[in-house]
This record gives sequence, structure tokens and C-alpha cells, in this order.
Amino acid sequence: MSDERLIDIEIKIAFLEDTIQELNTVVCEQQKQIDRLEATCNFLLKRVKILSEATGDNIPNEKPPHY
Repeated sequence: MSDERLIDIEIKIAFLEDTIQELNTVVCEQQKQIDRLEATCNFLLKRVKILSEATGDNIPNEKPPHY
């Protein structure tokens, strides 16, 4: 294997390692965002449940008169 070819392979590996690190960073940030969104959804579901229990779920499921 020639030195030039070996250098090219080493350069490609270095770029691949950098790309993997960047992708890992993006995936970690996305997971944090997903965790925050799940927490928000859970909070909102609990609030809706509390509010529906407080109102007694007496809200009719009818079309408004203008339909």
C-alpha cells in the first residue's frame, strides 16, 4: 500500500470520526428535546384530567348551533 493511499484513508477516517461525533451531539440534543416534550405532554394530560374531573365531564359533545 502506497503512502499516499494510506494518508487518504487516514484523512477519510478522521472525517468520519468527526461526522460521527457531530451526529452523536445532534442525537443527544434531540433526545433531550423529546424528554422535555414528553414531560410537557404528561403535565398537560394530568391537567386535562384534573379539569375534566372538576367540571364533572358534563360538557356535551354536540355540534355548535351554527353548523
